[in-house]
Amino acid sequence: MSECKLPFTCELCHQNFECKIDHHKHNKWAISNRMSKIGQKVVIMSNKGGVGKSTVTTNLGVSLAEMGYKVGIADADIHGPNIPKMLGVEGSRLKSNKLGIEPLSINDNLKVVSLSFLIERPDEPIAWRDAAKYDYLCELVGSINWGELDYLLVDLPPGTGNEPITLIELLGKLDGAVIVTTPQDVALLDARKAILFARDSDIRVLGVIENMSILTCPHCNKEIDVFKSGGGERMAEEMSVPFLGRIPLDPEIASRCDEGKAFVTTKNEGSNNSVMFKEIAKKAFLNGDSNVLNKSR
Repeated sequence: MSECKLPFTCELCHQNFECKIDHHKHNKWAISNRMSKIGQKVVIMSNKGGVGKSTVTTNLGVSLAEMGYKVGIADADIHGPNIPKMLGVEGSRLKSNKLGIEPLSINDNLKVVSLSFLIERPDEPIAWRDAAKYDYLCELVGSINWGELDYLLVDLPPGTGNEPITLIELLGKLDGAVIVTTPQDVALLDARKAILFARDSDIRVLGVIENMSILTCPHCNKEIDVFKSGGGERMAEEMSVPFLGRIPLDPEIASRCDEGKAFVTTKNEGSNNSVMFKEIAKKAFLNGDSNVLNKSR
């Protein structure tokens, strides 16, 4: 155990430069304490930008929260922190206290932290080298007072480089990874790499989600394969991982996220696509059973 008992990482401490203790050792201890209060830690990956990973993360988190689970969303996409906009809290600021930094509470069951809360303007670019990113990621998991959570969903940036590797090392044993892809071959190629990366990192792949799968014509109700269809399911079968479901290319999903209103909120619960998000959340996190919450408490 560290000699210092402050419950946050050294990067947040005002005595950081004067302190003589082993910072790496203390940070490891602080992060372990934080993570010990979290039931399941799951990363949402794509390895390719533009496939809707943040949209999926947001709606899965809201789905679990509406089922009664305590959920935290860690927006680890440093260069494109979009989740606050999708939840309608862009421009909010975080507050610190003796326990660390408090995450932003969306409601009684959902908390979120993002670099978006720390920059002056939403369009301000984040031009950081890896050393600065490492310090931020340490704070994200070690200085944030997540409290007791059933699930912590980590929205990873695209790729299999510095940020994913660092977070996996910091978080310790992860409970799973959800892979998001679109149906076209170039996205599926990158999704395969994400699956192999997860396996190499000893992370169980909970399943694959095929996003932007089909478009239903608003005039004739005919289904159009804009980016092909079915590739995600075939790839999941080839890679021997579960297929969680297809999410259509629905303009309403994009509109709701742009408005800061998650698509799966109760206002849209009659929508087939809203039901699809919730069914995917059950498959990925609850073994398909929405009553797991009641059984476990």
